[in-house]
Amino acid sequence: MSTVAAPRPRLGLFEPEHEDFRQSFRSFLEAEVVPAYADWEREGIVPREVFAAAGKSGFLGMALPEEHGGGGGVDDFRFNAVIAEEVADTGCVSFGINLHNDICLPYFLGLADAEQRARWMPGLASGDLIAAIAMTEPGTGSDLAGIRTTARRDGDHYVLDGAKTFISNGMNADVVIVAARTSEDRHCGLSLFVVERDTPGFARGRNLDKIGMHAQDTAELFFDGARVPVTNLLGEEGGGFKALVGNLAQERMTIAVASVASAAAALRQALEYTRSRTVFGKPVSSYQNTRFELADVHTKVEMARAFVDSCLHELVAGTLTPERAAMAKLAASELQFSAVDRCLQLFGGYGYMTEYPIGRAFADARIGRIYGGTSEIMREIIGRSLGV
Repeated sequence: MSTVAAPRPRLGLFEPEHEDFRQSFRSFLEAEVVPAYADWEREGIVPREVFAAAGKSGFLGMALPEEHGGGGGVDDFRFNAVIAEEVADTGCVSFGINLHNDICLPYFLGLADAEQRARWMPGLASGDLIAAIAMTEPGTGSDLAGIRTTARRDGDHYVLDGAKTFISNGMNADVVIVAARTSEDRHCGLSLFVVERDTPGFARGRNLDKIGMHAQDTAELFFDGARVPVTNLLGEEGGGFKALVGNLAQERMTIAVASVASAAAALRQALEYTRSRTVFGKPVSSYQNTRFELADVHTKVEMARAFVDSCLHELVAGTLTPERAAMAKLAASELQFSAVDRCLQLFGGYGYMTEYPIGRAFADARIGRIYGGTSEIMREIIGRSLGV
């Protein structure tokens, strides 16, 4: 038997409490997510009740303070990494729990004042409030300084005008962190606002039809004179760009962790299939080409996992640089797409069928080289760090 999927020490990364957490979360996925996931893919959205169930089970807001319903302020990203790995391993990648926990909650933790914490954190921890973040605009992707949505002060409110697109959790979200321009200064003119579901002038467009990740509700958001209370300004006016850039490293690590786990899952599926499928009277796995393909993918998965785990160590220790995070995201997302593609080939025509997990994994994998910063942007960040 292959040892590809067998548990193994990973440079001392995970402690017993993380593995206990892994078992609990895996049981949650198999009970609450996996059985209905195909239906959610067809419906284009994950039911809100699943977030509430995750909150009740302790899988939301682990880093939030206990007095606000969180997990006691456990600032240990390894728990988040466990969730990312198990979601990827089951193929339920449209479940937006990582977006909620890893990408949105750090803004509330780092920027919310006491009143805002008391107002939003209990719901974020329980799953009664689902979070999203709105950066990308129709004409602005990775260039955060190019954001054109505006926010002007009008008494006790800010008035927001503009549009956002490709916003994950966009249909489900009750609180959306919106990056908007409060002055024309490219970097010091951005501010962050929490726009609540019932805000006047805030509207959602369609649930966008994507080639993959079909159960992830991805929406257009519109702000037409949206009146947001001054008390919903998150952090200081003009501090948005610094906050956004500061949280990108963790977002990219979530993508990197999930990408490696997805590649490993594809490899496991290919191993199982090629052992059972026969061609010309022999298992597909017995052919040299198959062994070589599997060997290549296995080697690259192990190499990527070692580097990503090293970066996880640095993230937990607070020493991870933006350049290293970009390297992890670039390497892992490129590997994911290549690995899933090569593994799908070993399935032949069955790999092209969406009823097979490998087919869905192929479509889902394509976004990894785009969201969280495209591969081209990652290379630009890495290149600049080399002084070129």
